[in-house]
Amino acid sequence: MAEKENIIIESGDRDQPFKYAIGMYGSMFFRELRDRRVFVGVKCPRCKKVYIPPRRVCGDCYEEMKEFVEVGPGGNIGTFTILRYAFIDPETGEQKPVPYGYGFIQLDGADTFFQHYIEIKDEKKVRIGARVEPVFSEERKGTIKDILYFKIVE
Repeated sequence: MAEKENIIIESGDRDQPFKYAIGMYGSMFFRELRDRRVFVGVKCPRCKKVYIPPRRVCGDCYEEMKEFVEVGPGGNIGTFTILRYAFIDPETGEQKPVPYGYGFIQLDGADTFFQHYIEIKDEKKVRIGARVEPVFSEERKGTIKDILYFKIVE
């Protein structure tokens, strides 16, 4: 069996009161984002529901899931909020510019929602059902920050 790389998420110099492992499925998810800019979900063998990010067991059927599928990269906003107060990122210590959007995005081919930032250029275009696509960081490290945000597409 080939040796697989596990992704380790660290907070740099910042002190976090917790540590966690993202496991085999999470490692694959972040590896694919980092290396190929691809979103990977997992499909339930019984109900056919596709989860993103992938998880081991279906929340509806309690079946173990092993069939990985590519989803997205585009999708639709399921719900969102626009924040108008400053936010200090505990991982970087940087202040998030305001306003900024945060939403639940249903990627094409997925049955669950993916949470992430939404670019706010024209607030009138940010709405439930709006089409979005990810904007990736040029330097990807295998973390959620490999996706800078989702932008509205016409």
